[in-house]
Amino acid sequence: EIQIGDLCGEFDAVFIGVGLGDVNSLGLAGETAPGCLDAVDYIANLRQADDLSKLPVGQQIVVIGGGMTAIDVAVQTKLLGAVEVTIAYRRGAEQMGASGFEQELAQTHGVVIRHFLQPAELKLNEAGNICGIVMERTSLVDGNLKSTGDYTTLEADMVFKAIGQKLDQNPLTETGLKLEGGRIKVDEERRTSRNDVWAGGDCIAGGEDLTVTAVEDGKIAAMSIHRALTGANNG
Repeated sequence: EIQIGDLCGEFDAVFIGVGLGDVNSLGLAGETAPGCLDAVDYIANLRQADDLSKLPVGQQIVVIGGGMTAIDVAVQTKLLGAVEVTIAYRRGAEQMGASGFEQELAQTHGVVIRHFLQPAELKLNEAGNICGIVMERTSLVDGNLKSTGDYTTLEADMVFKAIGQKLDQNPLTETGLKLEGGRIKVDEERRTSRNDVWAGGDCIAGGEDLTVTAVEDGKIAAMSIHRALTGANNG
């Protein structure tokens, strides 16, 4: 497997557009137990699967999150045959990252969306598999999320984590690239702290999870790379 560090210094110019390949964790014990899955990985496998019948799908599924990834994995697992699919989000409908249209789309597919719930404990059966998740009810006080100390348990044989993504920093080891807020620091030309490396997309500091923005980053970087390699003063 080629690492980014192997490329840096071997070529006159390198562009990094690796996205955010690491998923935020719940921070709960039992997170590595069978049945607790990363929604991004599951969706990636689904998109590449030749036979959807071979994909694992639970009967009672709980999806933690409120964005497009949460909606996507919830709808897809319902279509794959899950009996009950519930999206649990710690804030209200207005604060969800998914649009109102997407929320409605999920509900028309039989997905239940429950608000003001945050994960507190994963429940495991005697075999060590996921069998439920304890959720704490939350509330908004002056715009701030507050814990209530009131708990409810949702039965589940599969729990998906869809609470945001972050940059996988392992491939950046020994590249000398500076980070800002956990992402690659770039200037206005998308050049990194190394003169021979550029980056774009949501892997850069301030990057947005939008295809059109990533394309624009690539365009800006390409023009900068052209100027750097040709010695041109302008595009």
